[in-house]
Amino acid sequence: MNIQHTAAILAACTAATLTASDKTESFQPAQRSFTLTQAIELAVRQNPEILKQKQEIERTRGQMIEVRAEALPHAAIASSYNQQDPSLLEATVNRRASGRTSQATTGQSFGTTTSFIQQPKSWRVAVEGRQLLYGGGKVGAALRAAHGAQESTFFLLRETVDSVIAETRRKFYDVLLNHALIKVQEESVELLESQLKDQQNRFEAGTVPRFNVLQAEVALANARPDLIRARNTHHLSQIALSKTLGLNYQPGRPAIEAVGDLPVDDRKINLSKAVETAKQRRPLLKAQRQQILIEVEDVKIALAGYQPRLELNGGYELRNSRLSHNLDDTVNGWFFGVTGNWNIFDGLETHGKTMQARAKLETAKINYDDSVRQVEVEVQQAVDNWQQAKETVQSQEKSVEQALEAVRLARERLEAGAGTQLDSLNAQVSLSKARAIELQAHHDYNAAIADFERVTATATEYNEVFDDPLVKKARPAKQGRAKP
Repeated sequence: MNIQHTAAILAACTAATLTASDKTESFQPAQRSFTLTQAIELAVRQNPEILKQKQEIERTRGQMIEVRAEALPHAAIASSYNQQDPSLLEATVNRRASGRTSQATTGQSFGTTTSFIQQPKSWRVAVEGRQLLYGGGKVGAALRAAHGAQESTFFLLRETVDSVIAETRRKFYDVLLNHALIKVQEESVELLESQLKDQQNRFEAGTVPRFNVLQAEVALANARPDLIRARNTHHLSQIALSKTLGLNYQPGRPAIEAVGDLPVDDRKINLSKAVETAKQRRPLLKAQRQQILIEVEDVKIALAGYQPRLELNGGYELRNSRLSHNLDDTVNGWFFGVTGNWNIFDGLETHGKTMQARAKLETAKINYDDSVRQVEVEVQQAVDNWQQAKETVQSQEKSVEQALEAVRLARERLEAGAGTQLDSLNAQVSLSKARAIELQAHHDYNAAIADFERVTATATEYNEVFDDPLVKKARPAKQGRAKP
C-alpha cells in the first residue's frame, strides 16, 4: 500500500506545535480505532521523534540569529561609580608636591600645567555603539554555515518523517497480523473442542476407545496456550502502536484497534532504478551533502584567524567634572574611534584550528560516501525481503488450499471409520500452521514495501524549497524568436 503524503505534511511538521497535553486530548477518540491513513497522520503530528526534530529546527534558527548578530551593530549603555580611600589621594598629592619642589631647586621649568582635582568619588554614564568592519571573512562564512545547518535540519526532519511513517506502518501491520492469528487460534480451538465432544459422544456410545477421548483432550490443551499467547502478543503490539502514535497509555480504557487488512498487490520493482531513486531523493544524503558545505565554511572560519580584525566604535559620554569637588558638576560629549587587532603569532592556535576543520571536512566526505553505500545496501535488503515475502505468499496460498483439503479428507475418513483420530488432529495442526505462515507472509510483504518506500524516500512527496548545491541541474534552453 503506497501512502502518498503531500507537502502539507511537511507544513504540519514545521508549523507551530501545541503543548503535549493539548495534542494528547485532541487525538484520543472514544472508539480508539484507526485506519492506516489516520494512524500515519496522527503519528506525523505527535510522534516524539518528529517533535524533537522540530525543536532542532528551532535551535538552528536561534543559532542563525546568534551568528547574524555579529555582523550587525551593537549598542550598549555603560555606567560606573568609583570610590576610594582619601589617604590614597593624599599620597598622590604629596608625590606631585615633591616633584614641584625638586623642579624649583634645580631651577628647571617645564611651562604651565593644569592640575586635576583628586576626589574620592567619580561616576560615568556612556552610550556606546560598535560595528565590525573587517573580520577576515569569518562572519560571512559563519552565516553560510548557520544557514546550511538550518537547511540540514529540514532534510533530517524529512528523514525522520519517513522513518516514523515506515515504523507506524510496520506496527500497524503487527496489530493486524496478531489479530488475525487470534482468529486462527480460536478457530483451531473451536474445532478441537468439537472433535473432543464428538469423541466423547462416540465413547459413550461404545464405538471408540477411551484413548481417543484422551488424545482429543491433550490436543485441545496444547492449543489453548497458543491462543493465550496470541492474545497477549496482540495486546503488546497495540501498546507499541500507541507509543508510536504518541498516545498515552491509560489502564482500563479499550486498547487501540487497527482497522484494515494485509493486501498483497501485484507490484514490480526494478533494483537499479530503485537505487538511483534513493540516491536522488533520500533526505539523509541531502543532509550529509549539506554537512560537507558546512565543514567547508568552518575551514574558512578557522583561516580567518590569520587575518586582522577591525571595529568601529563611538558614542556619547556623561561624567562628573575632574576640575570640581562637586559630583553634580558634569561634562559631556561624543567620542569615536577605530580599533584593530592582528595576531602576528598566536602560538599556532589558528593552525591547530585549521587542521581540525580540514579533518572534519574530510570526515564529512567519508561519511557521505559511506552513507551512499549504506543506502545501496538498504535498498538491496528491502528488495530481497520483498521478493522473499512475495514468493512465500505465493507458495503458502497453495499450501493452505492443500491443508484445507487434507482436513476435509481426514474428517471424512474418520467419520467413515477408515481413518484415525491422529490423522485428523495432524491435519488440523498443519492447517493452523499453514494459515499462520500465510498471514506472516502477508505481513512481511507489506512491511517490506513500507521499508522499501522508506529507503527510497518514495512514501512521501515534498515541495522542494531548498536547492541541493552539490547536484548539478541542467541549464534551461535559451528561448529565441522563431524564424519566419
